Amino acid sequence: MPTPLLSSRSTASFFKRPLLTAAMTALLASVVAGCSSPESNDSEPADAKTENPTADESQNVANNDAVSAEKIMVNTVKGDVELAMNPSPLVVYDMTLMQDLAALDVAVDGMPGGLLLKNLHSETQPDPKSVGTVFEPDLEALNAMQPQAILVGSRMAEKYDELSSIAPTLDMSIDTANIYESSKQRLHDLGALFGKSDQAAKLQQNIDGLITETKSLTKENKGTGLVVMVNGNKMSAYGDKSRYGFIHTVLGVPMADDKIADAPHGQPISFEYIQKANPDWLFVIDRSAAIGEDGIGAKAILDNPLVAQSNAWSKQQVVYLSPDSYLAFGGYYQWMQDLTTIKDAFTNAK
Repeated sequence: MPTPLLSSRSTASFFKRPLLTAAMTALLASVVAGCSSPESNDSEPADAKTENPTADESQNVANNDAVSAEKIMVNTVKGDVELAMNPSPLVVYDMTLMQDLAALDVAVDGMPGGLLLKNLHSETQPDPKSVGTVFEPDLEALNAMQPQAILVGSRMAEKYDELSSIAPTLDMSIDTANIYESSKQRLHDLGALFGKSDQAAKLQQNIDGLITETKSLTKENKGTGLVVMVNGNKMSAYGDKSRYGFIHTVLGVPMADDKIADAPHGQPISFEYIQKANPDWLFVIDRSAAIGEDGIGAKAILDNPLVAQSNAWSKQQVVYLSPDSYLAFGGYYQWMQDLTTIKDAFTNAK
């Protein structure tokens, strides 16, 4: 069948199209050239657009439309790690980090199951899936989830290499010898990573405000303090370089014994030791209760004739710290709970 001939109208349109295309191309080139002119006020050096901010430099990425940063450098125990902002799916194995993320209202897609604390996940976000325990990851669940980032802390840090083979892994363990500065940095870094620097700053202001209020009471020379962990029928004492050292270094409570050995699990002690150290204040962590073990509680264990001779016991100046102090030390809710408890105790001191 012969090919239909073009009408005079369609023929004119047919030949006009290349001319129109050429004209549009020339116009577009002119506009682009004008925009890219060195004299343009909106121009920006090419290298300025390729720089990625660090966590310290990305204060308000989410709250400033003029700033655009797809990746960020996060300081970790293993060194600086470059990571895309707002990584998702996100897996977290550390309860300190979970508390901060919950306070920041950041969605966590995977975390260990069977956790006892109730402040580890934002109530406005979907429930996370179980990806193992705080000591042992579920590799099958992780591979199925394909996370963009895995955040770990002290208890899971030894699995770093194994987890790094699955996804970018950040070891954000708290420095127990300097828990205040370290936890402050972690909260700041998380705020920058998830575009919530302003909210992180407000949370830190809450902590700092409560520290100031509490310190105004503890610095009034109300006596020495001793931090004791009770674990069943065993006891240990912690000094100023431990995870509980903030009581001495931040709040200024003098140590009843300034020669306590620096050890991860504290210095083993006896009832006689407490009697001789004779603290004016006892700060107690009940480990068994924190991890959900049945048995005699710390209060019953310490109800001993030798302990009763201490100033702390006789004046009823025994402060029981939260389970968070053991499980999520340095986390936002741990700070807020324990500072409030200590402030109230010193307010009511005789």
